[in-house]
Amino acid sequence: MLAALGGLAALAAWPRFGLAQGRGMSAVAGSPPAPPLRLPDADGKPVDLAAYRGKVVLVNFWATWCPPCRQELPSLSRLKKKLSGEAFEILSVNIGEDVDTVFDFAGNPAYPMLFDHDSTAMATWPVKGVPTTLLVDRQGRLAYRAVGGREFDDADVVGLIRQLLKA
Repeated sequence: MLAALGGLAALAAWPRFGLAQGRGMSAVAGSPPAPPLRLPDADGKPVDLAAYRGKVVLVNFWATWCPPCRQELPSLSRLKKKLSGEAFEILSVNIGEDVDTVFDFAGNPAYPMLFDHDSTAMATWPVKGVPTTLLVDRQGRLAYRAVGGREFDDADVVGLIRQLLKA
């Protein structure tokens, strides 16, 4: 798995601790189409990003061994609750871990938890380390990205999502 993530040099460059990386998200230049994303959920049932076309989707790549990932996870649940009833979804993509490890840590969140066991999906997305989070607009384009931990229920992020919901 470490080779798929870029080896030890890449690991050393990742954000290390805390959510001090920033509050907002950066625009993705050119708003390219989101890469395909079809991964199994905890029951092995495939979940396909394409099925969420017409919704704004937050795709969060994370792992339980990553301190900023662990810290931001509760804010994803709060964000999902805050935007309940809107055309919004969260897809949480765990990198390289087994279902038991993930659910022992995360419990049963109110959004799909997907498993990229061999990091193949992560390699096709513009992920710069974990956590990396991308907002996909209603047309299936990459709109915003955050590298490093965030509080996703922060007003700045919620404002970006609401803008995308109106578009």
